[in-house]
Amino acid sequence: MTPAIFGLSGLTLTADERAFFRDADPAGYVLFGRNFESRDQVRALTDDLRAIHGRDKLLISVDQEGGRVVRMKPPVWATYPAGEMFDRLFDLAPASAIEAARANAEALGHDLFEVGITCALAPVLDVRQPGAHDVIGDRAYGFEPLRVAAIGRAVLDGLARAGVAGTIKHMPGHGRSHVDTHKELPTVTATAEELEADIAPFRALHDAPVGMTGHLVFTAWDASRPATQSPIVIEQVIRGAIGFDGLLMTDDLDMEALSGTVPERAEAAIRAGCDLALNCWAKLDDMAGICARLGTMSAATAARHARALDAFGTPQPSAEQAELVAKRDALFALLDGAEARA
Repeated sequence: MTPAIFGLSGLTLTADERAFFRDADPAGYVLFGRNFESRDQVRALTDDLRAIHGRDKLLISVDQEGGRVVRMKPPVWATYPAGEMFDRLFDLAPASAIEAARANAEALGHDLFEVGITCALAPVLDVRQPGAHDVIGDRAYGFEPLRVAAIGRAVLDGLARAGVAGTIKHMPGHGRSHVDTHKELPTVTATAEELEADIAPFRALHDAPVGMTGHLVFTAWDASRPATQSPIVIEQVIRGAIGFDGLLMTDDLDMEALSGTVPERAEAAIRAGCDLALNCWAKLDDMAGICARLGTMSAATAARHARALDAFGTPQPSAEQAELVAKRDALFALLDGAEARA
């Protein structure tokens, strides 16, 4: 099995993609807006991917955080709030914010599970920092590490109830970035002591089944390589200080924060200790190059991959989706009442 997650070009598989994926046997897939038209169409697409590999459990992921980061959009799918909304509610009623986050994540998870998606690329555990770039911004659950961890745990729990695994991101923390990693490589000059706040939510949720790195340089740990490609950050910080032993994927390798060809970026990430290289844009030449450079996944990655698959497809729903959304909205109504009284 190739230690990579690949994207798809459209609403259905092309003949070339079908043949390539059968031979490459990637560890999983990631879907984008270009892959979504209707519920039946997406279910047929994910079933097709499973049929290629001959296994029911398959890592099929999507960036569906809520707010501005969503791939499944109206009118077919419901809208979901950004992380900042739960932060605001936490100011007023912490327990209500936790319950709203759990209900919201379970409702969102229903959408994913229904169409055969097994892994949400959420929650965002980056601790928001004043003055930082808005690439994280309102996606975050707040400025305080324990609050971010508490809301993030509720999101993981809600997704799991719907039969979907969550992904904690972006380790070891993206909240201090002053540039957008889609366009530039950020350098974070905070001290190791200051960075304890950034890694705290990830340490609290280190038992999550799946995690994602961030493409940032942290001078306190490794001044010459971004976290995604740094064996120091991955082994000493993510695996060590944070204690994460789940399946570790890179952030999208096409981001301009990284240099070199996409296959070279993938090779550097896997060599540094990432389990899976995430390549989102369905370019067959890049995917073939990744396969040629990476070969077969290691025994350690295979074990983590198997554990992650165990977290997929076992829903234990606590309520119907409409009830969950109504519960969330009733809790958010507390904010309206508080603002009206202010």
